[in-house]
Amino acid sequence: MSNFTIALSTSPAPSPFNPNSLISTSDTGISVHLTGANDVRETQKAARLVSSLIHEHIAFVGQWSGLLQRVFVLALGRDDISVKWSTQDSTVNTQQLNQELMAIEFARNLVNQSPEDLSPESLAKQVAHHLEGLAPEHISAKHIVGDALVEFGWHGIFEVGRGSDRPPVLLELDYNPTGNPDALVAVALVGKGITFDSGGYSIKSSEGMLDMKCDMGGAATVSAALSLAIMQQSQKRIRLYLCCAENLISGHAYKLGDVITYKNGLTVEIVNTDAEGRLVLADGLMAACEAQPGMIIDAATLTGAAVMAVGTDYNAIFTPQTELAHKLSLIGQKHAEPFWQLPLEPWHSEMCPSPFADTANSRPQKGGGAGGASNAAGFLARFVTPDMPWLHLDLAGAYQRNASALKPAGATGMGVLSIAELLF
Repeated sequence: MSNFTIALSTSPAPSPFNPNSLISTSDTGISVHLTGANDVRETQKAARLVSSLIHEHIAFVGQWSGLLQRVFVLALGRDDISVKWSTQDSTVNTQQLNQELMAIEFARNLVNQSPEDLSPESLAKQVAHHLEGLAPEHISAKHIVGDALVEFGWHGIFEVGRGSDRPPVLLELDYNPTGNPDALVAVALVGKGITFDSGGYSIKSSEGMLDMKCDMGGAATVSAALSLAIMQQSQKRIRLYLCCAENLISGHAYKLGDVITYKNGLTVEIVNTDAEGRLVLADGLMAACEAQPGMIIDAATLTGAAVMAVGTDYNAIFTPQTELAHKLSLIGQKHAEPFWQLPLEPWHSEMCPSPFADTANSRPQKGGGAGGASNAAGFLARFVTPDMPWLHLDLAGAYQRNASALKPAGATGMGVLSIAELLF
């Protein structure tokens, strides 16, 4: 089977094509004509235009950078093709490209699974199995399931997940390549793993519920980032905490007006059962803090407010340490994974008051009211050790239902590469 060639050109499309055409065809494939206005977006558009034309094999021809080759392949949205990379650009590292694609596809495949196939236990087991396969001698994992969560003090995950017949899980996974059981934890990763979100008694509309299989996108993103760090032989000790649950309605489900007492003694009144992500992340953040890591990164498809603020072309950053946000933003630019910092001030922790508890889990308004994404981050800040370096990522760009001119339908994996670089 011959290759479908993807040639790179910085010249206008030749006659008889419109000179402004993004692509032109040849006997063996296409040429992509980049103008330099925005090479990443133009490459994505070109890939979407030809995705349905490609059969099994593609080969890049010309001075393609590694970044643009990866961007093109991801925009195709095809996992049934083989790729021959162009190495005419001496900076291209084909091993790194293959590893990056493997990590991103791992995240996308997890998110795109049906919620029937991906229960909380299945999510935790699939992630642990995949990571153990990459470095079996350096990884240990503990699965805290169902009622055992209460025994360990992880009440947020338990309460959110108790409405389902399929039990909630906290996965604690330790990657320790140092060989020293007392080695310091360099980074702790925390991921929201809501494998399906009905909204609970604050039930979503049918349209709003349709794609809630993606609500474990945070867990998929940090897990895939760790997988890439392992493949690239990171020598740092890294802990992974996945907060996995189904948020369903039943006679056992948690209710509006319930009060959860967390392990740190903080009481939280439930004013919106659809603000469940922050409830499970609170446990994951406290577990991460117990490990006393050098930095915590949590990722979650947490709020619609973040999507309203930055759209789906960015992921939102919240952190008390502005220098961390700046560092991640620069890394994201390098990988075509844009981030944008949104406000997080100490007073955001007080923006969800309750007359019956230390705080509510949201405000009793649609979407949590004004500043909802910052207020959610402020809620989470209550569960992070003061002065601990901490990045909270609200993954506005993690998923889209329908294909667009730039991206295929489903999970994007956006953020995996940038988080992985922070792990070195």
